[in-house]
Amino acid sequence: MVEIVRKGRLPTPEEVPEALRDAASLARRMTLREPRPIGFPLLFSSDMQLIEPAVAFLHEHGIQRAHTVETLRTYTEILYDWFDSLEQSHIQWAEVDTSDLIAYRDRMIRGPSAHTDRPYSVRTINHRVRGVLRFYAWAILAGWLASSPLSAHGQDFSLSRHFWGTGRRCLRDQERSLFALRQFEDLPRPLRSEQARELLAALQPPYDLMARWQLYTGLRVAELVRLNVKDIEHPSRHSAPESSYRVIDVIRKGPKAGCVIAPMSLLDETASYVALHRKAWLQRAARKRAATPRSELFVTRRGSAVRKNTYQQVLSRTGDACGFTVTSHLLRATFGCWMLARLERLAKEGAAINPLLIVKVLMAHEHIDTTDRYLRAVAIDTTVLADVLDTLVPMDSRV
Repeated sequence: MVEIVRKGRLPTPEEVPEALRDAASLARRMTLREPRPIGFPLLFSSDMQLIEPAVAFLHEHGIQRAHTVETLRTYTEILYDWFDSLEQSHIQWAEVDTSDLIAYRDRMIRGPSAHTDRPYSVRTINHRVRGVLRFYAWAILAGWLASSPLSAHGQDFSLSRHFWGTGRRCLRDQERSLFALRQFEDLPRPLRSEQARELLAALQPPYDLMARWQLYTGLRVAELVRLNVKDIEHPSRHSAPESSYRVIDVIRKGPKAGCVIAPMSLLDETASYVALHRKAWLQRAARKRAATPRSELFVTRRGSAVRKNTYQQVLSRTGDACGFTVTSHLLRATFGCWMLARLERLAKEGAAINPLLIVKVLMAHEHIDTTDRYLRAVAIDTTVLADVLDTLVPMDSRV
């Protein structure tokens, strides 16, 4: 079975046997042009042979191209699953043909995920197939392979990822990869206001405040956990004095600089959390474990920074207890649908605004077609539409 080994730190001479101390000292004095950070993933086969092309691919994208940690993790998961599948089938990676990729795709169609025990979604299957195609296209360009049966389809991996236009629910045949499944567009199904109130009442600090931030600002979960106390204490230069809201500078997906508009009620609640819960948890952690001060806004009761997976698991368990499905992305989608419904009503009443463009900017979407999904979700979900539009009051007083 393929293994992922994380790169560790170099030992000091005192931590190794005496016979190796000179080598340890020499290793620590060596300088590398492109050093891999601690925790960088290294893929090994079952006989502990380094899978060099996979590591080179991750090195180029993670170090040379400086992709985000999330992107590097995604590439690692795709290559791990692909090489593990090849090893179980006793197939050399350089000898793969189209039938092997089709068999890999069909295996995901027939069986559940070994990690979640749930069936693979079409989106996940296509995402992994595109990742494999991307790897083989890169391997030829980088000189690891002279050619590959998959290289003829090397440019197909990007085609089934996007949706064009408002009336099309799936891609045309010529726009779909040979290996990709027919993929329909999933429209977001936002929470109703009573569901949002029930969820927030059931969540414990700091997760209730984190959920409020997503419902009120539309932050992605990765952007949410990156918030620092200084981000909240120092408003953006675009903030208006004596206003009911403040503009908060954040690091968006990419990463790129961006901002969100936060109501003062949310910021007041956040200031109370910082002064009470967060301060007490960090003081207790300092007494028990001599923990160093943290800059992250959201910390756990043990004084450590809230991790994305932990927050998502808490949301899922709390949603199950409340009787409905909750994810961090659903909270962001709920903000988008609620905001768009309110802006559409204002536009119909004569306001000179473009609701779709405003929501695109607020949610930091790269393409307007992504935002258009929220417009269609509001249009077809009459229950949510009536729930939102019948009570056009400030969002923070509704939830």
